[in-house]
Amino acid sequence: MIDHFPNSSRYAPHTSATFKQRYFFDDSYYQPGGPVFLYIGGETSGESRFSNLETGIIQILMQATNGLGVILENRYYGESYPFNSSTTDELQYLTTEQSIADNAYFVQHATFPGVNATLTTPHAPWILYGGSLAGAQTAFSLHTYGGDGGLLWAGIGASATTKAKLAYVEWYDPIQKFAPQDCVGSINAIVDNIDRIFASGNATAIHHMKAVFGLEALTNNGDFAMTIAFPLGGPMNYPTNTWQELLWGGLGSNDFWEFCTNVTNLNAPENITQVDYALSQYTGGEPWTNLGNYANYIKKYLIPICNGAPINSVLCFGTQNATFYADPTNSGSRSYLYSTCTEAGLYQVARQNGPSLISRQLQVNYTQQWCEWAFPPGQYNTIPSTPDLYQINKYGGYNVGAPRLAHIDGDQDVWLDICYHSNDAPLRYTPNMAEAVLHPQLLIAGGGHHWDSYGIGNVSAEPQFIRNAHLWEIRIVEDWLKEWHATQTYGGYGKKA
Repeated sequence: MIDHFPNSSRYAPHTSATFKQRYFFDDSYYQPGGPVFLYIGGETSGESRFSNLETGIIQILMQATNGLGVILENRYYGESYPFNSSTTDELQYLTTEQSIADNAYFVQHATFPGVNATLTTPHAPWILYGGSLAGAQTAFSLHTYGGDGGLLWAGIGASATTKAKLAYVEWYDPIQKFAPQDCVGSINAIVDNIDRIFASGNATAIHHMKAVFGLEALTNNGDFAMTIAFPLGGPMNYPTNTWQELLWGGLGSNDFWEFCTNVTNLNAPENITQVDYALSQYTGGEPWTNLGNYANYIKKYLIPICNGAPINSVLCFGTQNATFYADPTNSGSRSYLYSTCTEAGLYQVARQNGPSLISRQLQVNYTQQWCEWAFPPGQYNTIPSTPDLYQINKYGGYNVGAPRLAHIDGDQDVWLDICYHSNDAPLRYTPNMAEAVLHPQLLIAGGGHHWDSYGIGNVSAEPQFIRNAHLWEIRIVEDWLKEWHATQTYGGYGKKA
């Protein structure tokens, strides 16, 4: 159903209509009595999650426990749209509480053609898994619908982004801390100089600076700042792979490493190194070390992805087009922006003080303008002036918990500081074995964004920290299943004698 909350004024005037929500399942490992692993699809299509059924975490857990795996595509993604378009009014049902209610509804009504078993809850133990936004939805689902006697037996939230903030300056902290420091130092210094020129208000100098990068057509300073930040991670947009897309075992992208290698190239030709002096007249004659390498990377690797489109257009790096953003055509990017603007926030912005890898031109107002353009007031629904963070944080933020909810994070993840193991959260420790099973938690040393969700079809051949994370997840799930089977022996689901 589109609206799970007919008595909530938040969704007035309400609808009793339903929509088709896609799911995909694999029963190749299933044996009677096995669990159902529900992979929460998150902010993408169901098909893009197939690797998790084939070689990733769901395959690993299915194989270990004779389980069935299923991917549930989130509402307003893939082909699971309630409406034929996504106007502001039609998007009012895209909320966290509606999405997790879909999970609760699904476990009570799902059918699996060809499987000779009744697998709806409470006839089978349902164990959820999600990473990132889907990890948060997993945690919130267990918090709301789990526990003894609940609809959901257990779940694993991987890099679960359970804390909402308006400005998320911490996104760049792992890069500052763990990336090659000659690369980091070069970018920090160049960005400081860029911001000095912006602060001067010297239109000639600003135009000259943009031209060094081949981006003088970008009249909006924020668009310029975002574009040169793309190799690191531009606000909301990642046309190239970033630190976030690094992955273990050669599964990810080397774009970030190639960027830093280019920026710090000691053997660059003279026509490149001389660019370090191109803007020195604005900084007391001092060269901008590695500016030539940085600008050359932007011109050589980033600008060509526009395929000749005007640089200042939305087909390239320009964003100043309200009509473009207001297009109500269904798309995952529009749905994700709506959730960002209405509930999650997490606008990637620069720190006002101290070193910064991105220009301080990138502040909350830069992202907020897209919200205002994209979602004009409707007849029934109006987005808030800034995201309503309560709609996420009401579940517990860093401390969201539930019986048999596991949290697993990576200590080098750009999203770590809105996850369970955030540097802003209480120190996490496990006092005894009972807590290790009831409230499992693990921080992967050297790990990135939900790295445990990936696999290579052979756990024993994985790098040690990932291998042991997967073995830990298998043990925890086996403990959960022993407990579930005990409830069946002693009087039913969630009813120990």
